Amino acid sequence: MVELEIDGKKVEVPEGSMVMEAAKRADTYIPHFCYHKKLSIAANCRMCLVDVEKIPKAVPACATPVSSGMIVRTKSDKAVKSQQAVMEFLLINHPLDCPICDQGGECQLQDLAVGYGKSASRYREEKRVVFHKNVGPLISMQEMTRCIHCTRCVRFGQEIAGVMEFGMLGRGEHAEITAFVGQSIDSELSGNMIDLCPVGALTSKPFRFSARTWELTRRKSVSPHDGVGANLIVQMKNSRVMRVLPLENEAVNECWLSDKDRFSYEGLNSAERLTRPMIRQNGDWHEVDWQTALSYVADSFGKITAQHGQDAIGMLASPHSTLEELFLFKALANGLGTPNVDHRLRQSDFAGEVQGGQGVRWLGMPIADLANVDRALVIGSHLRRDHPLLAARLRQAARNGARVGFVAASSDDSLIPGAHPVVVAPSAWLAELSAIARAIATVRGVELPEGFARGDALTPSDDARRAAESFVAGVQTVVLLGNDAVRHPEFTKLHALAAWIAEQAGAKLGFLTEAANTVGAQLVGALPGPDGLDASAMFDQPRQAYVLMNVEPEFDSADPARALAALAQAGLVVSLSMFKHGADYADVLLPIAPFTETAGAFVNCEGRLQAFNGVAPPLGETRPAWKVLRVLANLFELPDFEFDSVEQVRRAALRDLDIPARLDNGSASAVVDAPHPAAVPSPDDTSGATFERYERLPDVPIYHADPLVRRAASLHLTLAARQAVRASLPAGLFDRLGLAQGDAVRVTQGERSVTLPAWRDEKLAPNVVRVSAATPASAALGSLFGDLVVEKV
Repeated sequence: MVELEIDGKKVEVPEGSMVMEAAKRADTYIPHFCYHKKLSIAANCRMCLVDVEKIPKAVPACATPVSSGMIVRTKSDKAVKSQQAVMEFLLINHPLDCPICDQGGECQLQDLAVGYGKSASRYREEKRVVFHKNVGPLISMQEMTRCIHCTRCVRFGQEIAGVMEFGMLGRGEHAEITAFVGQSIDSELSGNMIDLCPVGALTSKPFRFSARTWELTRRKSVSPHDGVGANLIVQMKNSRVMRVLPLENEAVNECWLSDKDRFSYEGLNSAERLTRPMIRQNGDWHEVDWQTALSYVADSFGKITAQHGQDAIGMLASPHSTLEELFLFKALANGLGTPNVDHRLRQSDFAGEVQGGQGVRWLGMPIADLANVDRALVIGSHLRRDHPLLAARLRQAARNGARVGFVAASSDDSLIPGAHPVVVAPSAWLAELSAIARAIATVRGVELPEGFARGDALTPSDDARRAAESFVAGVQTVVLLGNDAVRHPEFTKLHALAAWIAEQAGAKLGFLTEAANTVGAQLVGALPGPDGLDASAMFDQPRQAYVLMNVEPEFDSADPARALAALAQAGLVVSLSMFKHGADYADVLLPIAPFTETAGAFVNCEGRLQAFNGVAPPLGETRPAWKVLRVLANLFELPDFEFDSVEQVRRAALRDLDIPARLDNGSASAVVDAPHPAAVPSPDDTSGATFERYERLPDVPIYHADPLVRRAASLHLTLAARQAVRASLPAGLFDRLGLAQGDAVRVTQGERSVTLPAWRDEKLAPNVVRVSAATPASAALGSLFGDLVVEKV
C-alpha cells in the first residue's frame, strides 16, 4: 500500500494505482470524460488535470501513478485553470443545442460546463460539422458534432464486447468516430456504448425524443431473460415503460446490460398484449370477465378428470416465470392430482435426470469467478448470443491469459482471444468429448470408465491432446455445458462425460442455464412427480387437457410439430399468456402480467435469489400469474392456497428450501451412463467431402428466446434477428448447389419442408446446416435435432 495526500486528506491505495482511484477512496471528485473504471486508460480528454507537488505542469489524474508521500491538489488555481482551459477547448466545436439534445438533463458535459465553462466563448472561427451516420436500429449517431473524442465507445468494443466496431477517422479537428464503411453496429452488448457516451453523440434510437429524463420515474428490477439475472433500472412515464438501464451489481452484471435486457421493453407495449380473458366457443373468440373465464376452466377440468382421470392433465411452464408462479403451478398440479409438470421444454433426453429433482443444474460457481478462471471448456453453446454477459466474463479471463476451448458445431466467433474450437456435427460431440477424456486419462495416468473407452472414434486428435494437456495444467478450471448440449438427443451421455472430465481435471462442472429462473424452477420442483411425464413425453403421449404458463409451444418445445399436434387433439388447452397467442390451439387465454407489472423473484445461474417489485400498473385486466393460480386453486377448493401477497407465496416456497445445500448436491445429478460414441470422420479429413446427410444445428436466436423479446420491434431489425430467418449452409454444400447469397433453398426434415433464403457460412462444420429454432420456419419442421435434405429451389 502507498500513502498519499489529496486535498489535505491522507489516503492509502495499492501500489500501482492511479491518482483518480486514490481520489475516489478519499471521496474527492475529479472531473473527467474519457476515464471509466472498467476500461483501459486513454488520457485523451485531459479534463482530469490536477496539481501534483514538485511537478511543474498539471497532470492527468487517470494516468498518473501514485507514489509514497505524493501531495495532490484538485482544487488549486493551477488545477482549476487547467480544467477550465480544457473545457474551453472541448466547447469550441460543440453545438449549443442542449434544449433539443436527447441527452439533456443527464449529460456529463452539460454538468461540468456549468462548473468549469465560461459564460461566453472566445472562439470566433467557423465551427466544424460532422455528418450523421446510420449504424443500425439501436444506436443513433444523428448529432456526431457533439462528440468530444473520449473514445469510450471504441475501447468498450475492443475490451468488453470483444469486437472493434467503432474507430477514429482523421486527425485533429477533422477526427471523428465512425463505424467501418458499410457496416452496422451488431454487437449484442452495443447498447452499453449509449450509457458510456458522456455527451449526446450516441443515443438510443428506440427511446429517442420520447421523454425527458426529469419526467421519468425510476424503479429497480431484474431481467427475466437469460440466466444472469441482470439488475435493471426501469424508467417510466405515465405508467408506461420508456427505457431500461443497468443497475450496477459487480457480482452479477457489473455495470453492463445485453441488448436483449435493455431493449426488450418494447415488447411490453406491443399491440399483441392480451388485456382481457378470452374463451373460444364454436370457433370464435369472445372476451369475458375473469369470473366467467376461471369458472369455465374449473368446470371443464372437472369434467375431464371425471371422465379420464387426473393423469389426463399436462402442465407446462416456462422457466422465465417467477419463483412464486412456478411454486404455485406445481402446487396446483399436486392439488389436481396430476404428476405431469415440467419446465424443461426444449429438452428431449431425460434418461439421466434424478427423480424428485434433487440434483440442480447450475453454474457451479459465482458468476464473478468466471473472470478469474485460467482454463475453460464450453460444450454446446453459442456463448455470445446465449449468454452475452457470461461471454464478457470469459473474455476478460482470456485477456488475462486463460485458455478457453469449445466443442460445438460452428466456430461462431465467441470474440474470446485465443479460443480453441473443436468444430464437429452434433452427432460427433460425444465422440470428441470421449477423445478429450481419453487424452486426459493418458495425461493423468488413469483408466477410462469402460463405457467411455468403446468406439473407433476415441483416438485423440491433436486438438484433443492439446486441449487435454492444457486443461489438466490449469489451476482454476471449469467445464460448462451450454443450451445446445442440454437440448442434445444424447444429453445424458454428454453430461456424464463432462462430469468425468471435470472430476479428473480438478475442474468445476457448471451449466450455462437457459432462462432467468431455470435454477429456481428446479428448486421449487416444477418437475414431473413419480410416474409423471416429462415435457417431451406429454406431447408424445397426448393428454386430454393442457395448462400452459408463459409457453408458446411452436417456439419453445423440442419438437414443435409434435407439440402442436398434441394440443390440437386435446379437449381443453388453457394458456396463461402475456400476448394474444395460441388462437389455433388454445381454448382459454388468461392475461398474465410481465415482470414489470408483477412482483416476484428469480434464482439466477449462480443460485442467487433476486426479488423485485412491479414497476407499472397491470395493463387492462391483466393479473399477476400467482394470483390467477391462487384463485383457480380456490375454485377447485384446494387447501393451503390462502395467499394474500407475493411475499407470503415466496416464504412458502422457500420455507424448507436450503438453496446452498441443494446447489452443493447439484453435481450429483450427473449419471455416469456408459456412452457408446460412434466413429465419425475427423474434421481434418472433410475439406472436400460430399456428405450423404446433413445435420441440423438448431440454435435459439438471441432475439427469439422468449415471448417478450420476440415482440421487441427494434431488436428484430438487427443483423442477429435477420440471420435467424435463413438457412446457413456450410461452404462446401453452398458451392456445390451453385447458390448466391439469399437464394431460396428447400430444407426438408422427414416429411416436412420449408423454403428459406440460403447463406454461406464458412464457420459451420462441413456436414451441418443451421436452421434456427424458435422461429416460424422451425415450427414448420420437426425435432430440433435431425437429418436435413437441402435443395435449390
